[in-house]
Amino acid sequence: MIPYINVPFDYVANLMGAPTDELKMIFLFLMSYPLAGLLKRLPDHKPWTKNVFIISISILYLVGLFDLWSGLALIVLDAVGAYLIAKYVEGPYMPWIGFSFLMGHMSISHIYRQMAANPSSVDITGAQMVMVMKLSAFCWNVFDGRQKASELNDDQKERMIVDLPAPLDFAGFVAFFPSIMIGPAFDYIDYHRWLNTSMFDLPPGTDPMKAPPTRKKRKIPRSATPAMWKMASGLLWVLAFLQFSNYFNKEVVLSDRYKNMGLLWRIFHLHMLSLVTRMKYYGAWSLTDGACTLSGIGYKGLDPKTGKPNWDRLINVRPAGVEFAQNSHAYLGNWNINTNHWLRNYMYLRVTPKGKKPGFRASMATFVTSAFWHGFYPGYYLTFVLASFIQNVAKNSRRLLRPFFMTPDNKPLPRKRYYDLLTWLVTQLTFSFCTAPFILLTIHDSMLVWSRVYFYCPVGVALCSLFLASPGKAWLARKAGARSGGGGGGGGGKPGGLGRTDSMDSLKGGTTLGVPSEPGREFDELVEEIMVEVKMRRGSRAGPEGMELRRRVEATLVEKSEEMKKEL
Repeated sequence: MIPYINVPFDYVANLMGAPTDELKMIFLFLMSYPLAGLLKRLPDHKPWTKNVFIISISILYLVGLFDLWSGLALIVLDAVGAYLIAKYVEGPYMPWIGFSFLMGHMSISHIYRQMAANPSSVDITGAQMVMVMKLSAFCWNVFDGRQKASELNDDQKERMIVDLPAPLDFAGFVAFFPSIMIGPAFDYIDYHRWLNTSMFDLPPGTDPMKAPPTRKKRKIPRSATPAMWKMASGLLWVLAFLQFSNYFNKEVVLSDRYKNMGLLWRIFHLHMLSLVTRMKYYGAWSLTDGACTLSGIGYKGLDPKTGKPNWDRLINVRPAGVEFAQNSHAYLGNWNINTNHWLRNYMYLRVTPKGKKPGFRASMATFVTSAFWHGFYPGYYLTFVLASFIQNVAKNSRRLLRPFFMTPDNKPLPRKRYYDLLTWLVTQLTFSFCTAPFILLTIHDSMLVWSRVYFYCPVGVALCSLFLASPGKAWLARKAGARSGGGGGGGGGKPGGLGRTDSMDSLKGGTTLGVPSEPGREFDELVEEIMVEVKMRRGSRAGPEGMELRRRVEATLVEKSEEMKKEL
């Protein structure tokens, strides 16, 4: 560690009442801006200088600022291990071996962090979570490069790695300093195209006069203005977090004062706890996104509508998309976007056999991966399990209720603004409750706070689930179908007040952050898969068929799940 580096941070931390490590992390984010400006100015025809600069700054961050010598060793081990696995292991299991190695190594770090019981301190787990995404994707990209092009989809063709990168290029990719601590993660091909500047080539047929302006002979377009806007928004979010966290924090909701508040005030405080916690992530991710923009790697090409450069390649969160979400899929889909992409492209779609649609196995594999990736605090799992049932209820409720606020030709009625307002309020309060264990971490604290607001979310989900399992669902579906001309409900405009945000079906992928969208449907798919397996193994021997076989499979699954619950 740099001598006396903690002195100014300890002084400011005492004045503000904030943890020293969190202030150092903000300083790291801000320092990345001038350093990213220097990085962009290194000669394009000497990419090795950029790699050396990136690696040096990352070592300075880890060792000079946080004294994470062991953390540096862990990242080096992850990188070297993934590179060697990709280079020497052949066959279809190579990416899974790389994934297992990275997840297993990170899980050990998660356990150590949980044992240390100091969530506000900075350790290497955040950086390792980024490494798992980057390096597991790297293994898959190398694997795709060894396959026939006809067996790959367009996205896989675009990101495949045919020739293993030089060790120095790979090290620069791993150590990219603007995003090393908390992301955003990106694929190696993005780094490679940024390094050789092919990322900034104009699409074929584009008028050269419409090329974005650059300085001197650099190919990287000017990016200072969008980077400064992202930095400003990030700082505003951080300042808001520092201000409001004094009034809305987990100590408040665990106190006797909270217990003695009125119910509406308790729900308000619970919502504000969630919002203020999100502010910290909005700030951190906006700051890192801005530094990536300034370096040039956030370039996404020319906007087809405006013709101006789009700098949202590595955007990780859309605060407005979360705060004004009117359904669970939009809420989750606008949060931790790069993790959503990683889970979809390198788990959800990868466990699905070619020619088949993703089903129960893909959803459960993604769910387990997301849960383990986050860590092992029990509160995480309370949130994930509850969120899966929320997704199911929200999806079905929207299909049944939205048509009553639309015309038969799918245009919004004047009263739809009340539907928009109600769905926004329900979504926000539902996830304020659901995500509380993610902040409180322990089962005891989570249940204590949930009980103080009378478990309003699980009760509501249970009542809605009972209705969806009753004849009332069929009756309401007939009514909704009659209003929409048999088409259900979709589309929509933006009448007054709150406009419609992303719908559940507009966000690609069957899961968001690994949360299954329809647990009931996925259970049915599991039963169907087991029935097919039973018939194949039984061959020509006699046995139950049809509904009788299905009934026995379902009964066995329920019995086994009950046994597992008792063991736990």
